[in-house]
Amino acid sequence: MLASVLFAFIVVGGIAITTYVIVSDGMQAVAYDTTARVGRTGSTLVREAASEAELKAATEGFDDEARTRAAFETLVERLPELLGGGALAGAQFVLYDENLDLVWSSEGASANAAFADERRLALETGQVVRSAGERGSLFAGLFGDAELAGTVVHAPVSLPGGRAGVLDVDYEPLTEEQVIDAVRVPMGVLAVSAMIIMVVLMQSSMAWVLNLVDDLRKAADSIDAGRLDERLPETGDNEIGDLARSLNRLLERLQRRSEAQTRFVADASHELATPVAGIRGYTNILRAWGAEDPKVRDEAIDAIDRESRRMARLTSDLLNLLHADQGLRLKAEKFDLNALVRERLATTASRYLDKDIEFVGPERESLTMVGDPDRAEDVLSILLDNAAKYTPEGGRVAVATDRHREEVLIEVSDTGRGIPSEEVPRVFDRFFRSEAARAGGEAGFGLGLAIAKGIVEQMGGRIEARSVLGEGTTFSIRVPRGRL
Repeated sequence: MLASVLFAFIVVGGIAITTYVIVSDGMQAVAYDTTARVGRTGSTLVREAASEAELKAATEGFDDEARTRAAFETLVERLPELLGGGALAGAQFVLYDENLDLVWSSEGASANAAFADERRLALETGQVVRSAGERGSLFAGLFGDAELAGTVVHAPVSLPGGRAGVLDVDYEPLTEEQVIDAVRVPMGVLAVSAMIIMVVLMQSSMAWVLNLVDDLRKAADSIDAGRLDERLPETGDNEIGDLARSLNRLLERLQRRSEAQTRFVADASHELATPVAGIRGYTNILRAWGAEDPKVRDEAIDAIDRESRRMARLTSDLLNLLHADQGLRLKAEKFDLNALVRERLATTASRYLDKDIEFVGPERESLTMVGDPDRAEDVLSILLDNAAKYTPEGGRVAVATDRHREEVLIEVSDTGRGIPSEEVPRVFDRFFRSEAARAGGEAGFGLGLAIAKGIVEQMGGRIEARSVLGEGTTFSIRVPRGRL
């Protein structure tokens, strides 16, 4: 609050003082111009009156000296009337002859010996000379009556008898000072009002900014405390609003990543718990009575071996998934993709001989490309194993390859039970297994497709799934031809 008041006082006070200085200087300039105008008018009137007085004295038959004296007397008699009102009101006049002797002065005016040099200069040059009086304090009008500098102009004039003279015009800027005094109070009220408005606006703006900063602090505290569901208010189409939206997007990404990590740990723990429990159970059987019963012993050993191999597969899948997340080191070798497909088809067919599945390979004899054949083999193995696993006896698993411009297309399709449409977008999620797969009792951890997706994306490609329930599923892979 104090900072706002101080800032408003400095800004508004500076503007008010600057405005006052401009008005004061403007009124002083007006006073100078008014004095000059009055001096020009007065000198013109004196010259005309002197000419008229000489003409009048000439008609009365005086000699030269008497005529000049009479003209002077007539001029002096007329000066109070000529210079005493109208546009010349507010000024005082003093008339000097060529010797700078006093000829006449208006009421209240007095000769000022201090301006003798200026009068003499006006006589010599025939030009109006100005003498400015001393001005009061520049800022006096802010807190009291204004004090502008008075001005005296020395105007050369023609007197009767061909003589020269000087007319002093002393103008006191009372009207201009009244103008300054009149605007002082409204200007002060305006300045105070502007200061109050500025303080209110600054306090409102600062409160808004501080609230946003407090929201940012709360968001940071929530991140530190593990609460990622906090969101900042996205108000305003400005830089602050853009910042809030950017931070909210960051919080959403962190929340999704945190949830994925939590789900990964939970699902991995759950999947590992099953084989561990089986191993421990059969170990207890061996300890209790398996050593004396060969049949029980052999059954327990087979079960322990089966569960340990299952645990090894799960551990291998987890490591592959971790490596895919961290980034694979891909080789760049020239290989025949169709030959690799046919090899993987043969291997998969040998594992599922009992299901009498028809395995169909690509029609093209060869499709040469540059990439990592080991990673391509991993992806094909995962997709073919899934296809064969979920295809019933007598079904069909097919792999088709094609080249489209600079991309290679691989499609792995089956005639299995298919995937419900609402579950298709989730098939690449880690540990996801459809309800049908769980109900059917097929073995697996739900990691294969997640691993395949990670590898394909590391290759710079993309993988998609299409499925019709009851008819089968097709996985399509597109990768750059020179980067696989």
